[in-house]
Amino acid sequence: MPSSYDIPEVLDRREGPHGEVVLRRHGDRLEIIANGCFLMDTSDGRSERLLVDAALDTLDGRDRPHVLIGGLGVGFSLAHAAADPRWGRITVVEREHAIVEWHHDGPLSALSAQALADPRARIVEADLVAHVNETSDTYDALCLDIDNGPGWTVTEGNGNLYREAGLASCARVLRPGGVLAVWSAQPSPEFEETLRNAGFQRVRTEEIPVARGVPDVVHLGIRPG
Repeated sequence: MPSSYDIPEVLDRREGPHGEVVLRRHGDRLEIIANGCFLMDTSDGRSERLLVDAALDTLDGRDRPHVLIGGLGVGFSLAHAAADPRWGRITVVEREHAIVEWHHDGPLSALSAQALADPRARIVEADLVAHVNETSDTYDALCLDIDNGPGWTVTEGNGNLYREAGLASCARVLRPGGVLAVWSAQPSPEFEETLRNAGFQRVRTEEIPVARGVPDVVHLGIRPG
């Protein structure tokens, strides 16, 4: 018989415009589940930190760059960006109001309270796909972590982001020489090719080894200019 430690405890469950989102505790970690699909937990965070660091390193010393982080998640990317004084403005786009609340007033606030208090940081409650299509803001870096990868999206509409038209929208809001960084639970040579076809340069993939299975990766590309 499993012990109570092995059974996830549901802390909150919400039904939103994009389906169900759940926060649960499993042992000593917190987990976010969207429409029954595991998104992320608080057990590690190495790949989320690499997402931010790889983008900054690719900018080659640009002064006080403005980063857009797509997806608040458990807050690893935001907290890591806010801990680095080299970043200028830090904008996080998150479409799930429940996740934003869990960071402001709920169990995830322990991970993000200091970052949210940083005057450089702001949260925009919006769908990322719509945001890159509609915003007049521009960024030096886009760090996107809204799905389990280009081929494993949380909702069907997100798939448009990883096609040439969606990547053109990302390029539109990037300043010349800006970097697009996309987190994925597995490598995707097909997505690398799509990045090149969309006009991105210096396309590469950085891997994060995991204990078992294929590595997490960050796909990177530079907007020409």
